Amino acid sequence: MTQAEIKLCSLLLQEHFGEIVEKIGSHLIKTGNQPLRMIANDTEMSLDQVKKALCVLIQHNLVTYQLQKRGIVEYEALCSRVLRILRYPRYIYTAKTLYSDMGELIVEELLLNGKMTMSAVVQKVADRLTETMEDGKTMDYAEVSNTFVRLADTHFIQRCPQAPETSENSAAPPPPAPTLEANEKDMYMVPNLNLIGKGKRRRSFGDEDNGEHKPKRQKQDADSKEPPPDDGIYWQVNIDRFHQHFRDQAIVSAVANRMDQTSSEIVRTMLRMSEITTSSNAPYTQPLSSNEIFRSLPAGYNIVKQILDQYLTLLADDPLEFVGKSGDSGGGMYIVNLHKALASLATATLESIVQERFGSRCARIFRLLLRKKHLEQKQVEDFAMIPAKEAKDMLYKMLSENFVSLQEIPKTPDHAPSRTFYLYTVNTLSSARMLLHRCYKSVANLIERRQYETKESKRLLEKSQRVEAILASMQATGAEEVQLQEIEEMITAPERQQLESLKRNVNKIDASENQVDETIFVLESYIDSTVKKA
Repeated sequence: MTQAEIKLCSLLLQEHFGEIVEKIGSHLIKTGNQPLRMIANDTEMSLDQVKKALCVLIQHNLVTYQLQKRGIVEYEALCSRVLRILRYPRYIYTAKTLYSDMGELIVEELLLNGKMTMSAVVQKVADRLTETMEDGKTMDYAEVSNTFVRLADTHFIQRCPQAPETSENSAAPPPPAPTLEANEKDMYMVPNLNLIGKGKRRRSFGDEDNGEHKPKRQKQDADSKEPPPDDGIYWQVNIDRFHQHFRDQAIVSAVANRMDQTSSEIVRTMLRMSEITTSSNAPYTQPLSSNEIFRSLPAGYNIVKQILDQYLTLLADDPLEFVGKSGDSGGGMYIVNLHKALASLATATLESIVQERFGSRCARIFRLLLRKKHLEQKQVEDFAMIPAKEAKDMLYKMLSENFVSLQEIPKTPDHAPSRTFYLYTVNTLSSARMLLHRCYKSVANLIERRQYETKESKRLLEKSQRVEAILASMQATGAEEVQLQEIEEMITAPERQQLESLKRNVNKIDASENQVDETIFVLESYIDSTVKKA
């Protein structure tokens, strides 16, 4: 756990959950497993505050608990899961792309609340969609339910682990902490609910009936309210499945850039066929026959079987080895080599950064070392066709920044410099780790810059929000155009210009965060894949 990761986790927790939750979360990340009373003692906070903060963190899967042998419950923060908060906008946008607005809102609600029942999600999403529709139109629960089922079928959402059922007559005392169990068979099984109803709009003060007070009505509703049919069955976002989708998209894009659109569509089809059958951390997909791939191609691609076989052969013979041949049955069995694809993507990222940071000549030396593995300085000069002085400067520059490493091979046990070979090489895994650490620092800096920008213009932002609220209420009551214009003029031209500048800067920072996160995803995927393979 590096300092950059701890700082980024702390900033993300503070931004999304506030100071109290951030204090508890950061403390657990720094110290590791701790029981409740020790957390309260170390953080100098009341037990009630610590309990509430832990409840929030457990609800959002950011903290887990474990029952120790002496009956003490210890809590542990999941740093890797906290860092995933950075990717929430990408998860939501992907759901919108695949399953339209309903999918977007379902995933957004689950991410905002951590865990929810299907009936609660459907009702909330239907209400939110109804708010955006024209007067007189409402969103049916059945439509939202169908999208929810589709998300579960494609494993983008999954059931949360449940506590085992205990009989009411059991005399044994309950354990200090329940042991949650996940049933693999029921993980994506949607309960058979007959949700009938439509989304409701928020009622304004004028809509309340004069004869009945609101508190009394709420009390009556609470008395008649029954538990929902899916009570106790909670759902959460399956982050691994989203990561699998991002990985597949990156591979398809890389194939399209290297070859052509048809090749990328063939690889996309292979990955789509393997989505459910291949686990997210597998080094390669399940073997697929040429005939199966041909039958699964999209209807718009009118390519004959012979052309498909030629494309598959071309992909299998490519030096990058994204696609490999594993057998000859069924017209040829093919796999997508996920580990090699991720390694190629990570290497391309490193090459790109070296080129941007040190220039094209350094990138030439870097690519040469990647291809030849180990080279002496004289060999680098000859192969790269760069003068000795410049080559030496470039190698030392990359060596000081940890993009290149130096390996000593002595001829004699005394390691005398005159009798030692000095070989330059690129350790892709260690370079990827170093770059990942820098990416975490970059994101933390971006978040701090955004907080500074908004803090500097806090008074102006509050004023702008007040004016917008007044305008909205006046428009609802049917105010005249002249009155609305007077309210708008409360914000002067320089203030409006300052607001535009702030909005532009914040948008740039947000876009930069997303771009850095894409690099983080590629590097993390490659490191995880390499570590698991080893």
